[in-house]
Amino acid sequence: MKPHFDNLTPLAHAAQNRCFGCGEANPQGLQLEFLLAEDGTVVCPAVIPEPFEGHPGFLHGGIIATLLDETMSKAVRARGLTAMTRHLEVDYKRPVPSCAPIRMEGRIVSDEGRKHWAEATIFGSDGHALAQGKGLFIEVRPAKPV
Repeated sequence: MKPHFDNLTPLAHAAQNRCFGCGEANPQGLQLEFLLAEDGTVVCPAVIPEPFEGHPGFLHGGIIATLLDETMSKAVRARGLTAMTRHLEVDYKRPVPSCAPIRMEGRIVSDEGRKHWAEATIFGSDGHALAQGKGLFIEVRPAKPV
């Protein structure tokens, strides 16, 4: 997957969203802002600060996994669905710098009932893929009244 630069539309979030990845109401979170491309790809340009580092100058592996998970989750959410991560696979290709521009992109690759498979990539400012993820998301539906 190469970086996506098509027309982008902001994805709306609830004002009281406390999600660690994208919640504006979570001051300790990443507060990521996602955009939607015309082809359904979810895009998130970001600069992740030092408090999320592992080694000095580079993001912690758990934060990288979170970025990929959040991006894939937003690809599902962009379809108007609520889903939770069932399985997450991460391929750490190159160190992801902190305090530098990066770009996450994610999309759904297939669906089967309540199951949605997605993939995401973190790109560096030079366009190289730094990390990639694949995940299975299970749609959460409201409980039926008893």
